[in-house]
Amino acid sequence: MAQPPDITETFVREVDENLRRDQATDFFKKNGKFLIAAVILFLAASGGLIWWRQHQVQKSEAQVEQFAAVYKDIASGNTSQVPQKLDQLADEGSKGLRGSALFAKAAVALQQGDTKTAIATYKAIAEDSGLPPPYRDAALIRQTALEFDQLQPQALISRLEPLAKPGEPWFGSAGEMTALALAKQGKNQEAGQLFAAIAKDNTVPSSIRERAAQLASSFGVDISNMLPNQAR
Repeated sequence: MAQPPDITETFVREVDENLRRDQATDFFKKNGKFLIAAVILFLAASGGLIWWRQHQVQKSEAQVEQFAAVYKDIASGNTSQVPQKLDQLADEGSKGLRGSALFAKAAVALQQGDTKTAIATYKAIAEDSGLPPPYRDAALIRQTALEFDQLQPQALISRLEPLAKPGEPWFGSAGEMTALALAKQGKNQEAGQLFAAIAKDNTVPSSIRERAAQLASSFGVDISNMLPNQAR
């Protein structure tokens, strides 16, 4: 006699598929609203992020154009509204634009003979922890140069100590002012040695090296065998 077909495996598979389908249907009925809401929130967040990035790009481009317009005003001598425009750019722009706007503001103040505003602006840059170190260091050098005659020698030395070291980008300028402050304190030998270190440093601009070589000699430091060839 022919054996009846074994339907056990087929039956079990169909029951399993129906059970899974029923479970999926029940899950969607219970959580469908939450799933749809989550998808909508994800799409909204993604769209918002794309819009925000595009908006930031457009905003940055507009601010750069404004900055360029300010420079045109400076070049043409139309500077009556320049400080206010630069303040606005400094408040609303990126870190780089903020630093550049503040430097421009200080330069305009100096051009107009307003040393007090220039010093205050450089000081604000130097103390702004949100700006990159190169901006802050450059501002500290310029602030100190403007205040040089008013500062006590030790205060100047302490202020520039981190920058007045060989290997630092501002070693030439910071070292020169530090050496002059040492001379004011009567520490001529130390001043001469620092001038000599500046004179033999190839990374320092040649104009500063040449001046440092002359000053080192004036303080009795023999630098004839320590200068780079181009400064001899």
